[in-house]
Amino acid sequence: MLASLSSGSWSHLVAASLVMLTWGCAASTRSVSAKRDEAMMHEEAAPRPKPKWGLVIHGGAGVISRENLSPEREAAVRAALAQSLQAGHAVLARGGSSLDAVSAAIHVMEDSPYFNAGKGAVFNHDGVNELDAAIMDGRTRAAGAVAGVRHIRNPIDLARMVMEKSPHVMMVGDGAEAFARSQGMEWVDPKYFYTEERWQSLQRALEKERETQPSAPASSLTPGLDPVTGDHKFGTVGAVALDASGNLAAGTSTGGMTNKRFGRVGDSPVIGAGTYADPRCAVSATGHGEFFIRYTVARDICARVEYQGLPLAEAAHVVVNDVLVKAGGEGGVIAMDHQGNVTMPFNSSGMYRGVIGEDGVPHVAIFQE
Repeated sequence: MLASLSSGSWSHLVAASLVMLTWGCAASTRSVSAKRDEAMMHEEAAPRPKPKWGLVIHGGAGVISRENLSPEREAAVRAALAQSLQAGHAVLARGGSSLDAVSAAIHVMEDSPYFNAGKGAVFNHDGVNELDAAIMDGRTRAAGAVAGVRHIRNPIDLARMVMEKSPHVMMVGDGAEAFARSQGMEWVDPKYFYTEERWQSLQRALEKERETQPSAPASSLTPGLDPVTGDHKFGTVGAVALDASGNLAAGTSTGGMTNKRFGRVGDSPVIGAGTYADPRCAVSATGHGEFFIRYTVARDICARVEYQGLPLAEAAHVVVNDVLVKAGGEGGVIAMDHQGNVTMPFNSSGMYRGVIGEDGVPHVAIFQE
């Protein structure tokens, strides 16, 4: 009923009953249950009935190394992912819509300091947090997106407001925030987004920039690269849901890239690139946004399902592990089709990800085994 968290169908995850990590309790080593969860998500299992509804999430992809992820941090990230899954599941279990489930799941990650979205957003070159988000209703193809907002606690809510309360699809910067004010949306001081971890990441990036390219106007750093730890993360959060009525929805939210400049916007708020949903297929992406925009990754996956009749897992695999790899693009996607099949391919060493079905048991993974 559940899916392989690297690729495949929901049936890949129910080969055995998994004992999940005790959330919030850090251990000195990776827990046995966490190791088992990672392993089981990559094993083939006997086919099982497909779910009537479910939810899949991601919290970003990239070079996520075990040596730089402490047991305490890993436990906290897994707990946040599980909480996100449970929030979305609670909506679906009471007959709620896929849109509401996506919003609920993303809220949890936007409110957590462990993900690059909302509270945990990275800083741009000028020491400011700029947030992007998008949401799309697969049933109607209605969509809303915002980019470069600085005072909105949950950008996914503003994206949905653009979709439902305006004739537009995308709003940016001051205009998006003026619209938010006109709708009575909660306004937060930019200090709300400050975390010492993200601030220090910016300082390291700025120092590296000064050392390697002191006179150039733009950064030569690899996007998302921490010059000290070597970890290379594309921080984005996303969710895709199928509700009991058979409707799909997708949403994505991000703080962009550390040290970004010149109002740079990535793929997350771009419909068809980082976020897409139609009646057959829904996708949320995480990765080097410029590549995901150029290759319209989210829509390409769904187009292959629609026009070529490919199974979802095959379509996503081709785009992520062939098209993107050949182009030099790094990252991954979460995707679901209207039959409840799920796939989560990524071409990096890790991707924070999770899935939950009707049974309400959250399953999460981080690394590429």
